[in-house]
Amino acid sequence: MRRFDRLKEIQRLDPERDFLRIYRITATYEFPWDIARALELALYRTYAVPSIGRLLARTAELTDRSQKRYDDTALLLDAVLEHGFDSGSGRSALRRINQMHRSYDISNDDMRYVLCTFVVTPKRWLDTYGWRRLSGHELRACAAYYRALGDRMGIKDLPTAYEDFEHTLDAYEAERFGWDEGARRVSDATLDLMSSWYPRPLAPLARKAALALLDDSLIRAFRYPRPGAVSRCLTGGALRLRARTMRLLPPRTTAHYARQNPEIKGYPDGYEVSALGTFPAPGLGGCPVPHHRRSGAPTE
Repeated sequence: MRRFDRLKEIQRLDPERDFLRIYRITATYEFPWDIARALELALYRTYAVPSIGRLLARTAELTDRSQKRYDDTALLLDAVLEHGFDSGSGRSALRRINQMHRSYDISNDDMRYVLCTFVVTPKRWLDTYGWRRLSGHELRACAAYYRALGDRMGIKDLPTAYEDFEHTLDAYEAERFGWDEGARRVSDATLDLMSSWYPRPLAPLARKAALALLDDSLIRAFRYPRPGAVSRCLTGGALRLRARTMRLLPPRTTAHYARQNPEIKGYPDGYEVSALGTFPAPGLGGCPVPHHRRSGAPTE
């Protein structure tokens, strides 16, 4: 198999009908490392919306149990990708995702925005740091995949095409990004978590590299000092060098899923999808805010 053979396979498929197969090839064969980093950044972006960052701070999941929250989020999304929406594991993962979200008063607009980050951020990451850019077929399949996910989560007024996801994200960030003290705590905890994945002497460098990848809108929202030009140049240069190297290497012969990532550390003996995530108990200290079920939200 040659480097672009899988892209040729993707081009033979129908993005609206075969979106799961296309997205699975893209995420697990073509760009598993890049997609993992891009989805980390996608979720991180959401903290800069004060209503989201404030809620995450109040739950304490990302400040007190950062590794578990990271693992559970990645593994639940991974189960849907690997096994499909209608499989036993996929349905179990969707049930857990919906149960957790129903425990909190989250607006449809915030839910839709988070979904948009999953579509837009990987495309923008790969435009800059990927060994190739996503094709039109892949963008259409990605949009269709997350429309299907959003529909099963009961999210209303979903964007249709990739361009609609991008417009929705940009408009929401321009309107909503801003400072929140709780969101800053969540941001700091996330950067600490990412730094902890590296040997102790390298942790400060890892944190600087992470900050160097943030655009100015995020830096302003969290009130971090603006990274220097040298830091941004070195970080971006290292990632572009990696991309050029990857382009010269033979393609992957086996799929790589998030559950295989070394950053997943909380389940060395395995896990049950139905036991992942949190189980907030309203009135018993597990749910920090009142919640009102969103109209049309599914139970599974």
